[in-house]
Amino acid sequence: MSPTQDPGNPVPSAPLLVVMGVTGSGKTTVGAALAQRLRVPFADGDDFHSEANVAKMSAGIPLDDGDRMPWLRAVGAWLAGHAATGGVASCSALRRSYRDILRRSAPAVRFVHLHGGIEVVRRRVADRPGHFMPASLVISQFETLEPLGPDEHGIVLGLDRPVDEIVEAYLAAAAPRARSHPPSPAEPARPGNPGEAASAT
Repeated sequence: MSPTQDPGNPVPSAPLLVVMGVTGSGKTTVGAALAQRLRVPFADGDDFHSEANVAKMSAGIPLDDGDRMPWLRAVGAWLAGHAATGGVASCSALRRSYRDILRRSAPAVRFVHLHGGIEVVRRRVADRPGHFMPASLVISQFETLEPLGPDEHGIVLGLDRPVDEIVEAYLAAAAPRARSHPPSPAEPARPGNPGEAASAT
């Protein structure tokens, strides 16, 4: 996958980010680390799911769009409430239509897509005790995933790196935009290590 090119404006002084990706990609861990580094609040998208959604996923049943809509609107409301002060939320945001819902609530939001291979993610989920999302749903998540489009504000980062490296990669890519200078063209990710190169947000 080639990194997504961000066509947009300078990074706001108070960043509003969604860390997105399939289950097991590290959204919560990376999102919390980014929020701490940026000194803004963090929200775990899982906390916005209804009990019915959690029960459905725990049973290995993928959510449909009817299940997701109230959840996405709740995440969007949180983002809207933090648009002025900045914030980071973890949310799978797998389809463009889902990201559109978040953007309608918070137009300034930018996305950080944690991308990696299915076997890496499957192993992570299988080794994650006590979480409601079983490994059996990993395939359905990849089938649902629509990568960021060239007109979407965002960045793609490889998930198979240490958290500190992922945070530093985001900050390095975002810095040129924060200074209102255009970033250098991103190199395409090398096969077998998707998302290693990053475009600026």
